[in-house]
Amino acid sequence: LEALPWVTVISAFFQGLVSTCVLGAYLLFVNGTVPWTIIFLPLPLFSLWIACLGITWLVAATAVFLKDIAQVAGILSTILFFMAPILYPKTALPEQFQIFLYLNPITFIIEQFRDLALWGRLPNWGGLAAYTGVAMIFSWGSLAWFQKTRRGFADVL
Repeated sequence: LEALPWVTVISAFFQGLVSTCVLGAYLLFVNGTVPWTIIFLPLPLFSLWIACLGITWLVAATAVFLKDIAQVAGILSTILFFMAPILYPKTALPEQFQIFLYLNPITFIIEQFRDLALWGRLPNWGGLAAYTGVAMIFSWGSLAWFQKTRRGFADVL
């Protein structure tokens, strides 16, 4: 049962890798070159994959008991989308508000993607290691929660 979230997240990870190749082709076509740092894009993508796996386990286990979590998750993901610097650069906000962007867990990964693919900068190795470590701990805790609550799935469903 705990393998089902793996399928979803692995599928999304593969789609991310394919999108990275498309991005590389686009950059080559538009700029005539691709930053060599694009080879590091799978690293933040892997960190994001671990975090998403944890979120999937947590939401899957909780949704069995709280039926409205699907609606809450949809609203929350929309809020997090607009609170992340996806459609705008971090520098578009006044400097005193930029720190609040980092309350969103995806902000760091987006900044890493931009640095690697667009600006040709190396990743923030320390930040990436910390993000991956926290994502692993979160995923482990989410899996433990999933394992603990799965005994009650049949009773609730």
